[in-house]
Amino acid sequence: MIPIRNRKKTLKVTVEEMRNFAFAYVEKYAPSKQQLKTYLLKKYLKASSQEVKKQDVSKLIEIVLSDLEKSKFINDKFYSESKARSMINRGSSINKIRSYLMGKGINEDYINNTVEQINEENSDQDFFSAIKICKKKRIGPARVEDNRPLFYKKDISLLARNGFDFETSKKVMDMTKEEYKKIINLL
Repeated sequence: MIPIRNRKKTLKVTVEEMRNFAFAYVEKYAPSKQQLKTYLLKKYLKASSQEVKKQDVSKLIEIVLSDLEKSKFINDKFYSESKARSMINRGSSINKIRSYLMGKGINEDYINNTVEQINEENSDQDFFSAIKICKKKRIGPARVEDNRPLFYKKDISLLARNGFDFETSKKVMDMTKEEYKKIINLL
């Protein structure tokens, strides 16, 4: 026997099911509010039939998201601060962090607060992040002295692609090997 699948779900069942999907996703990925909204929207628009309108699904998703925010399962301020901290540890520039958070749909106020907090902790954070990138990629002052002039443009462009401005990149590239080693030992 083939089970009949034409039964309509009630609103309460749909919201409860959506909440369960949201909990599973939050548990696995720790997303921002916008990421979770996108995930649920894709999931329900793909799974639902033609009868369900996108506006109805959006309203249900907003209900679930507001409930999760009230119970503090999703918090964009915390997400912004934790992602910024982990990106700084990897050597990302402030511009790259700002761009990443904007791409994840974080509120501009939270992004500005996070950047201000980073600058308060360390006023020259980009410089130290650029040095971390140099160590990680073995460029600039981390290169063998004979090869540094040959790869100067390539190294500057790599730092630029990672979001560092020209002054910071030039400052890092013009360091001597001894200065570089002293700073690396402090980090």
